[in-house]
Amino acid sequence: MSLSKLWELVMDREAWHAEIHGVAKTLSAEGIGRCAMILYKCKIIFSVQQFSEKAFFLQLLKTHENALERQCNEITNQRNMLLQTFEATKRRVTEEEEKFIKEITDFNNEYELTKKRELLMKENVKIQISDLENQANILKMEMKSMEHDNALLNELQKQKSELIQELFTLQRKLKGFEDKKNGAICTTKYLEAEKIKISEKPQNDAECLSFKLYQVDNIE
Repeated sequence: MSLSKLWELVMDREAWHAEIHGVAKTLSAEGIGRCAMILYKCKIIFSVQQFSEKAFFLQLLKTHENALERQCNEITNQRNMLLQTFEATKRRVTEEEEKFIKEITDFNNEYELTKKRELLMKENVKIQISDLENQANILKMEMKSMEHDNALLNELQKQKSELIQELFTLQRKLKGFEDKKNGAICTTKYLEAEKIKISEKPQNDAECLSFKLYQVDNIE
C-alpha cells in the first residue's frame, strides 16, 4: 500500500487504526517511521488548530471586555458630572429660592402683596422641583444601565477564565504530542540505522532475524 493511501486512512478517524495495523507488517522500517510521523503530525495540526481558535476567541473577548470597560468609565464620568451638576443646581436653586423669598417678603411687606407673591413663588418652586426630580430619574436609569454592564463584564471575565484554562489544557496536550513526536523520530532513526546495519549482513544472520522479530513485535 502506498503512503498516499495511508494518508487517506489517517483522515478517516474510525478506520485508520484497524487498517494501519493490518498493513504495517508489509512496510519497511522507513515506512513505519514515516507512518508514525504522519499520525503525530495529524494530531499536532489538530491541536494547533484548536489552540488557534481558542486564542482568537479569547482575543475577541478581550477586545469586547476593553470596550465595555471604556464604556463603563465613560458612563461613570458622565454620572459624576451629572451628580456634580445636580448638587450645584440644587445649591443654586436653594440660594435663589432664599433670595427670592426675601425679596418677595420685603416687596410684599412694602406693598401688601404677600398673598399673590406667595402663589407665584410656589409655582416657581414646583417647576424647579419637577426639573430636579426629572434629573434624579435620569440618574437612576443611568445607574441601572451601569449595573447591567457590570453584570455583563463579570460574565465575560468568567468566560475569559474558562478559556484560559482550556488554553492551558491544550498547551499541555500539545507538549505531550511534541514529546511523542520526538520519541517517534528517535525510534525512526534507530530503525533506519538498524536497517542499514542489517542490510550489510546475510538475511539468515541471527541478528537480522532478531531485528525482524523486533519489528513484528513493535508493529503488533
